[in-house]
Amino acid sequence: MFDRQLLMSPATEAAPLLLGAILTRQSDEGPVSVRVTEVEAYLGSFDPGSHAFRGRSRRTEVMFGEPGRLYTYFTYGMHVCANVVCSPSGTASAVLLRAGEVVEGLDLARARRTTSKTDADLARGPARLVVALGISLADGGADLAEPPFELTLAAHPPVFEAGPRTGVSGDGGTDAFPWRFWLPGEASVSPYKAHTPKRRRVG
Repeated sequence: MFDRQLLMSPATEAAPLLLGAILTRQSDEGPVSVRVTEVEAYLGSFDPGSHAFRGRSRRTEVMFGEPGRLYTYFTYGMHVCANVVCSPSGTASAVLLRAGEVVEGLDLARARRTTSKTDADLARGPARLVVALGISLADGGADLAEPPFELTLAAHPPVFEAGPRTGVSGDGGTDAFPWRFWLPGEASVSPYKAHTPKRRRVG
């Protein structure tokens, strides 16, 4: 079981601690475990890119709760993404699980991610990671220290790199928000994409 105290810090400090961590989800089909290779930090009311920027809502209530819980949300009308809540209760802060390497339950992950061309692609991206692990929107609020989940942090802080978050409006592809963290040299890390503003229709 992970040390919940390590997740009491803001997301920008907790995020690198999740690199190299093993997240397991058990199901009737068996367990799948992913070694986390890429994350992004979101700082609640201090961060325009965070869902909790404008305060508490029915959607973001979990982010204001106990650290070490799972915050899930639906995006683009088709994908579920998963975050690890951090900071003390009452402060919204969370770390998006962007990518990882499947280290257990490979056959089950392959069955869930039939469009993946390589094993490195199974959890290469936040939506793919969720599908590979079998996480659903209903898992929101789950304690990662209790079944069906198990989170084990790396024994030693890993060497990592940092840069702007992927596709976040306001980050601008600059180092103003260098809150994306990843393990260098890992094939499962997703490609960086800057935010692309929507074009206004003319006429």
